[in-house]
Amino acid sequence: MSSPVRVRPATLADAVVIREIYNYEVLRTTATFDLVPRSLADQQRWIAARSGAFSAVVAELDGEIVGYASLSPYKDRAAYSTTVEDSVYVRQDRQGRGVGTILLRTILDTAEASGFHSVVARIEGASAASQALHASCGFTVVGREREVGRKFNRWLDIVIMQRLLGSPRSRTGPAPDEPAPGGVSG
Repeated sequence: MSSPVRVRPATLADAVVIREIYNYEVLRTTATFDLVPRSLADQQRWIAARSGAFSAVVAELDGEIVGYASLSPYKDRAAYSTTVEDSVYVRQDRQGRGVGTILLRTILDTAEASGFHSVVARIEGASAASQALHASCGFTVVGREREVGRKFNRWLDIVIMQRLLGSPRSRTGPAPDEPAPGGVSG
């Protein structure tokens, strides 16, 4: 019988396994639009840059790291500082077992505890599993960017999903004080 999934902060010692999980996606899937695998030094730098509110966590199952998730700044400009982007990757042989849900819920809790207002997910358009994962955690589709990436000799869309944190208002429509789509705002 499997033990429960344990989530903990990522450390530099996890770089080898995180790199393996990520590079699998780089080389074989469209989950990331990266085309060049990460070196170990690149992965170590990535982990070193993930601390505090922009943290990375790993999921362990039966003593093995089977996935990871992180929060990253959404955009560089100051007005975007209350919005973050999430990333969730689960090892191919451990997908469909709830690991992604546990990882996503953990980083959503981290984002909310850190005072962020909005979490954005940019998901390859054909990835029904990732879209379903995010929807199950309260994200809604807010847009689609058509043919913005090219990988494996194919044009790829991005579906943009968003979840607002710390707000009881509807996730599917404008707040009462916001103009309806097509309205004018200052």
